[in-house]
Amino acid sequence: MDYHLLIENVTNPALLFFVLGIVAVSLKSDLEIPPNSSKFISLYLLFSIGFKGGQELSHEPITGEIAGAMIFGLLLSALIPWFAFFILKTRLSLADSGAVAASYGSVSAVTFVTAVSYLEAHQHAFHGYMVAVMALMESPAIIMGLVLVRLYQPKSNQKLDIGSVIRHSITNGSVLLILGSLIIGFIADTKQAEGIKPFTTDLFKGFLAIFLLDMGIHSGRKLKSFFAYGWFPLLFAIFFPLVNGCLIGWLSGYVVSDVSSQFMFAILAASASYIAVPAAMKIAIPTSDPGLYLPMALAVTFPVNITIGMPIYFWIAQL
Repeated sequence: MDYHLLIENVTNPALLFFVLGIVAVSLKSDLEIPPNSSKFISLYLLFSIGFKGGQELSHEPITGEIAGAMIFGLLLSALIPWFAFFILKTRLSLADSGAVAASYGSVSAVTFVTAVSYLEAHQHAFHGYMVAVMALMESPAIIMGLVLVRLYQPKSNQKLDIGSVIRHSITNGSVLLILGSLIIGFIADTKQAEGIKPFTTDLFKGFLAIFLLDMGIHSGRKLKSFFAYGWFPLLFAIFFPLVNGCLIGWLSGYVVSDVSSQFMFAILAASASYIAVPAAMKIAIPTSDPGLYLPMALAVTFPVNITIGMPIYFWIAQL
């Protein structure tokens, strides 16, 4: 692997702001991004990547490769939580196993956004159809996690309402915004879209850096309660996504032909949801512990992916 990629990533300003957030918590600083500002920035990032993806998709013919990529994404979002569940239930409760499995089968929009920025920094074109792939991978993983919990807990009084789960997944704010932005970007006139390009493109990296600062603060606050579960969740949160990212980064070469899409598939397979899945699990599996799956996804897997994961996946994709 070309280690200068790792050094470049570790010295990326956005990543350094994430580290600053963790340091601020450890120093007991009162540094904090106001909740309303944080929500606005997260909405902006989803809007920007969705709109740019839609614009890119409008310039690409719908080919067999694109259709294959979407099918491949759907399969990943069902198979990864299934495999994860059987590893997790050897050490965790069924409810927690299902919730964690759903998190790792689903995707992190923020990791995806960071990966797009990484590609742009390395002069690789991002293909808009990968936004559609990401959106498609959100719901199947949640459904799979709930089904597995139900199958292994047949006497449970908790009813599994698939329709409600699908509805909740699709109408989740982050999913709806990125899907809606993708569609708007796809149908928008190219000349008219140029008018908002300074907002969707030029401001993107600055907002990403502030958002990662906020993510660092939240991660630092959740680390203490997480370690009460011992070493197993920590090791899982480090190695499971890395193995997935490396494996899918290689396998996706049989589905898509370009480096950027292989890299994005690796990121999708390696990332873990800490927005849509927790919202769904709170309703569908209330006995699961967010103090476990949230820190696993946000405080461990997310920083692992954006520090050492991305250079490794990029290297594998280039092979």
